[in-house]
Amino acid sequence: MENRSFRLLLSGLLVSGTGGWIQRIAQDWLVLTMTDSPTAVGVVTAFQFVPTLLLGLHGGLLADRFPKRNLLLATQVSMALTAAALAALTLSGVVQVWHVFALAFVLGVVAAVDNPARQSFVSEVVTGPQLPNAISLVSCTFQIGAMTGPVIGGVLMSTLGAGYAFAVNAATFIGPVVALSLMRDTTSRRTRPASNGATAVDGALVQPDADEAGASAPRARAGITYARQTSTVLWPIVMVGAFGFFTISLPVTLAAFAKNEFHTGASGLGLLNAMVALGAMGGALATARRQRPLRLRTVGYAAWALACAMLLASAAPQQLLFTLLLVPVGAANLGFLTKAQSLVQLATVPHLRGRVVGLYMLVFIGSGAVGGPVVGWMAETYGARVALLVSGVVPALVTVLVCRHVAHLGALRLSLSTVSVRLPRVRVTARP
Repeated sequence: MENRSFRLLLSGLLVSGTGGWIQRIAQDWLVLTMTDSPTAVGVVTAFQFVPTLLLGLHGGLLADRFPKRNLLLATQVSMALTAAALAALTLSGVVQVWHVFALAFVLGVVAAVDNPARQSFVSEVVTGPQLPNAISLVSCTFQIGAMTGPVIGGVLMSTLGAGYAFAVNAATFIGPVVALSLMRDTTSRRTRPASNGATAVDGALVQPDADEAGASAPRARAGITYARQTSTVLWPIVMVGAFGFFTISLPVTLAAFAKNEFHTGASGLGLLNAMVALGAMGGALATARRQRPLRLRTVGYAAWALACAMLLASAAPQQLLFTLLLVPVGAANLGFLTKAQSLVQLATVPHLRGRVVGLYMLVFIGSGAVGGPVVGWMAETYGARVALLVSGVVPALVTVLVCRHVAHLGALRLSLSTVSVRLPRVRVTARP
């Protein structure tokens, strides 16, 4: 893609994404070895993602109100400092579980601003028909980091210790900070509505919020109103929330597999996560080459593929087969999330995109915050296989309900259209 700013953004995200996965694997394994409890690993996930539940909408509001590049510079520096603090505590030998919980919460607060700003910033760097491919390429760089990060993290933990893994993650934030600093030609292209009237999208009338109508303070709930009135935004978010409850905690389940099912240790956990990332990278490359327009039906098919992949992996009787089946799990997960996110962004008017993306991330990451302890408790109480089985069954049921509802609405609209065409025209003559 001949876009210097986008190339810089991709390179920075690739470096920081790799470091983020290094820390995620090291953090989960550190807590698991300190507590011997998958539930505690799920609690760490909850602490990291709960701030999105509390601040997700406000983070999207900040992304709409302030230059996104400046916000991203601030969040990347804050994340680097958080990783450096965790590295110092671990290397000095004084780290305790509550330290990990507290720093995970701080990281979650920063991520509540970083996620909507970063996702909506892509639509400012790249515009027009290239935007869906750009979103897929961003996911691809993230998954490349997810493929290499766990392997590097596993090697660092098994040779040097978790503290060095955290230190490496802190250093990787130099990449995005430098990349964002070099993006001088990027300006915030915040699009305003042409008038103070309502905008018609997907058959729904969306009134401008307080910011666009000239009021002094914008309203974060404008994103909720827009999503509720726009089916191509509402239903992908619903399905993403159902899957996010379980798939965000997939590393928790894989940690239980590595420790309790296969007894392969930190290196085995890195391999399992790398197989998921390998499949995800393939899914991202396939999605980036997609030329046909996205539809709600496409997101539904992708959700079905993800549910089936997780059910097949949960039924794998052997370690080798289970490891290989994680590849389609990663591909289906990336394909579903990329299609859902792309449809949500493309169906949203530009002046509300930050807030709608903030709502998307709130539902996705917030559901993962709630689901982390639940999935960890299931893995600890009933075993990792049961946790993975439930992670496929419940979202599949939600997908069935959503698809039935959407099909019913489509049939109803078709019937109403047919009736309106057949109604005779009545001519009314007014008497003087």
